[in-house]
Amino acid sequence: MSRKIKIALIGYGYWGPNVARNLFKNEEYEFVVICDKRNDRIKLAKKVYANAVLYTEDYKEILSDATIDAVALAVETSAHYILAKEVLQAGKHVYVEKPFTDNVKDAQELYELASEKNLRIHVDHIMVYHPVIKKIKEIINSGDLGEIIYFDCSRINLGNIKNDVSSMWDLSVHDLSIIDYLTGGAEPLDVMAMGKKAYSCKESIVFLTLKYEKFLANITSSWLSPIKERRLIIAGSKKMLVYDDVDVLNKLIVYDKGFDIEKPVNMEYDEFVIKTRSGDAIIPKLTQGDALYNSLEHFRQCVIQDKESITNAQSAIRMLKILEQADKEL
Repeated sequence: MSRKIKIALIGYGYWGPNVARNLFKNEEYEFVVICDKRNDRIKLAKKVYANAVLYTEDYKEILSDATIDAVALAVETSAHYILAKEVLQAGKHVYVEKPFTDNVKDAQELYELASEKNLRIHVDHIMVYHPVIKKIKEIINSGDLGEIIYFDCSRINLGNIKNDVSSMWDLSVHDLSIIDYLTGGAEPLDVMAMGKKAYSCKESIVFLTLKYEKFLANITSSWLSPIKERRLIIAGSKKMLVYDDVDVLNKLIVYDKGFDIEKPVNMEYDEFVIKTRSGDAIIPKLTQGDALYNSLEHFRQCVIQDKESITNAQSAIRMLKILEQADKEL
């Protein structure tokens, strides 16, 4: 497909305006329609885009337009399954916000439908497209960290409490997507979770612990914190790193810290000495880029080149399996 991709957006609420802005900015897309069932949101969109796009309150108009190649969904999670299914049945590629669906069964059905129709599903696990995460992937692949021992993820803040999903489904899914991407789709052997409901019918704070074959992962998500934290620590057998998304100046630091094992010749049996190592801290050079723009561009490339997205339905299903299992623990 060499021509521009014609794409429509369904949903102009919380996240929709961000998707719209990045679609409009990418000149390789032909952004044609914004849809929202609420007229007040349509009015807001018109103030931004005027006559540059068309507007509708009925998404069926988009489905029936044979000239539209793809649809971006920026709606509540509970609506993902039915809308994505109708988009695929209409023969269109689909971009959908995270989480993909609210259960594995529906996600699996969408995956099979897309495969049957040779259509692309791209789930916007946005952190995978963040320049820092791509850099961390390079560092891990280079062997600089050695063997991964554990991930420690913290995604906490005050507010933005939701009732349709828990803090785990809203926030921890970001960290699950990062771990999935960095480890090449590793799946946990054991899932443990504890949480508490406060100010919502869903858990507002969740402590999620995962045991993989070769490493552990601890993931904290909370809407009840007095501070905002978006932090990832990865400990390797050679080096360790910290990614702090809230830190404006030094988002990523690689520490030459760890342990050296020494076994002097005169030592008997299995005696050995473990010494801590504390070397330099390196701040890698990072490329600039907008994660959402990168995600939408990757989706476009997948449609053009007829290839699977990095964050396709199968990767999303791996994460949904973890979330469903954690829900049983909760």
